[in-house]
Amino acid sequence: MRLPATIPAGARLVVRIALGPDREDGRPKFRDYIGHVVDWNGRRLILDRDPAANGSRPGERVTLQAEDMVALKPVPERRSPPDPQNFSR
Repeated sequence: MRLPATIPAGARLVVRIALGPDREDGRPKFRDYIGHVVDWNGRRLILDRDPAANGSRPGERVTLQAEDMVALKPVPERRSPPDPQNFSR
């Protein structure tokens, strides 16, 4: 995959990483990381990974290698949940 020469710190991205073929069915497996860029040097990306929306996984800092990346794209910020006090019926 052709990767950008620069990625600004603070940009929110989704990065898809190839994990290799599944042992049981042979199909390729992937993992997606969504978060904010801390640093990018062309070979490795340091990302502050967002916590899972359902609370099942806390946020974490991850280092991803360029040779494992198969997709990279910007994504908008996650919307805040609505404030129930502002609902009018």
